[in-house]
Amino acid sequence: MALRWLWARFDDLGVHALHDALALRCKVFILEQGPYQDPDGADKQSHHLLGYDEAGVLQACLRVVDPGVNYPEPSIGRVVTAKEARGNGTGRALMQEGIARCTQAWPGRGIRISAQAHLQGFYGSLGFEAVSDEYLEDDIPHVEMLRRGDHPAA
Repeated sequence: MALRWLWARFDDLGVHALHDALALRCKVFILEQGPYQDPDGADKQSHHLLGYDEAGVLQACLRVVDPGVNYPEPSIGRVVTAKEARGNGTGRALMQEGIARCTQAWPGRGIRISAQAHLQGFYGSLGFEAVSDEYLEDDIPHVEMLRRGDHPAA
């Protein structure tokens, strides 16, 4: 699935893109995975990457939180793909684009994530290494992972 990428700071997203991102995040993070407070203060201190299909429907998005907000490094989070876009490489394309944007914005810096534990293999294939024990976040097992700044392109 070919996607058209929108990369913007929170203030530059526009109301339609912001609505698209929050609606997709709500479908997955709240309706599929269980209730928790999805929008938070970190959204305003982040870049947002949105992937639209040829029909203009949002299929995937993530946010990159600025260094120093959640971790010393930039951090990728709120990684989400629409149900109908799963299993066809959309999530990998989203993460590769997010990693590329981080590398461009913060050359030589590592990237940290709080990954759902069952996705360690996926994130590991993109160069992330587990750097914590498993912990619960919103009642879902997670593990902190780091992609070192000197890692070759994914």
